[in-house]
Formats: sequence, structure tokens, C-alpha cells
Amino acid sequence: MTREHQQALASGAPARGSASTSGTASTRGSVAIGQVLDELSPEFPDISPSKIRFLEAEGLIQPLRSSSGYRRFTAADISRLRFILTAQRDEYLPLRVIKERLDAVDGAAADGAASVVPAVAMTRSELLTAAGAAEEQLAELEDYGLIRRGRSYGAQALSVLRSAVQLAGYGIQPRHLRAVKAAAEREAALVEQAVAPLARQKGSREPARRAARDIAAHIAGLHAILVEDGLAEAGLAEAALADRGAAEAGPAARPASGSLRSGTSPADTQQAQGLRSASGR
Repeated sequence: MTREHQQALASGAPARGSASTSGTASTRGSVAIGQVLDELSPEFPDISPSKIRFLEAEGLIQPLRSSSGYRRFTAADISRLRFILTAQRDEYLPLRVIKERLDAVDGAAADGAASVVPAVAMTRSELLTAAGAAEEQLAELEDYGLIRRGRSYGAQALSVLRSAVQLAGYGIQPRHLRAVKAAAEREAALVEQAVAPLARQKGSREPARRAARDIAAHIAGLHAILVEDGLAEAGLAEAALADRGAAEAGPAARPASGSLRSGTSPADTQQAQGLRSASGR
């Protein structure tokens, strides 16, 4: 987690109710969407009215409404937006994960448990308390490289440790998570390779960052689909409707070996072959 993201988490990411649950209540001290863009665009050049509206539709922000129906944003709303945009830019997090973090902050504020909200830097004991983990578990995660050992820990370490605690309940130990880390590193290397030409260009690195975010999101989605497919084959999850339909239709409905999969264009195939050639595989 970057220092900017830590700062956004500490001073931004306010509880949702503190910013906007009052609907058309007094908008004194609030600003219009244009002023929000003026404040955030130097740091986030790709911010736009449509993106802000999309984040609202996804439930990540809830700006006030003026009596005439226009969106009005408080300082807390702007801090929340900064937190979301920083998480997307610096950690390539999907909106689902960002929303989970914000919901945790909202829940902590509603319960009055401010100590649950990750600080800019937590000590080792604070991290263990927040995650409900044992020292041995944290030490193992550090030994296997899933958490960086240091004098202080941020929200990323907390998220990893909390996940490890939950997985331990199913008998999955830190040593088992080495495969997850190895897969993530390979995927990150693939993204880095794909955006290398953009990253080498002079000027702003924002185009490379945008491309990396987009590729990472697609890879994460593909990863989830493949895991779900594997579970379905093992009888541990329901197969997708399209797959079930193909199975019921019989072999005649399935693509022949070597043919293009549904939804895959020749251009997509050509592009993938080019990437394999570039990597020497």
C-alpha cells in the first residue's frame, strides 16, 4: 500500500452516514460536481462526471441532493472518492474489494469502534489484535512472503492477515498460500510485460497505469471464472448456464478442437499469439 493510500484511508474513507445519508438535507458547505473534478483531476486525470455517477450507482458514494436534484458533495464525500480512486490506481483493486473495505469502515463508525479502522501505520500487536490472529500465524505469512516484515503495517497487511485467519478455519495454512502468491506474481509480471511499451514512453505514466488496471481487472475476472469452472467440474459449484446448455445439447454444440471459443474473435487470437511470441513461450 502506498503512503498516499494510507493517508487516504486514515483521513479519507469516512463513514457513509457522515457524508450523505441525509438525502436532500442541508447542503451547506457542499460543492457541485465540477468543483469535485477541479480538486481531484490533478491527482486523478481520468476522473469524470460519468465515473462519479457510476461509483454512486455501485453504492460506493452517496452524495447529497439539492432541492433542485443536483448532486452536492461534502468534504467527507471527496475524501471517500479520493480513497476509492487511490485504491484503484495504486493497488489495482476491483470495486467489490474497495466496497468491502468501505463497508468495514462504515460498520466500525456505526458501532463507534474507531479502533477497527486501520491507521496509517499499525504496530505488530495492533495488527494482530485487529485481525484476531496469533503471532505464529503472522510470522508464517512473513516467512512465506505474503506479508512484508516491518516496523509498521498498513491496511494491505491487515487484509491479508484477516483472510489467512478465515482460511485457517478450513485447514488452509500459510504454507498452502505460497501457490496463491506465486500465481499473483506471475499475473503481475504478465501485466508488466503487456504495458512495458507504454511505460517506456516519455511523459506521464498514467496511460500505462490505466492499461495495467484494465488488464489486471480482466485477469482477476478470468481467474475467478476458471476457479469457479474447476469447482463446477468437481461438483462443488453450479456450472454456468451457458456451459450447462452446451452439455445438454451434446458434442455437436461444442466447438471443435482448435476452433475459436464463443466470444473470441480472430483479432483476439492473433493478439494472444503475439504476446506468446514476445514472451518466447
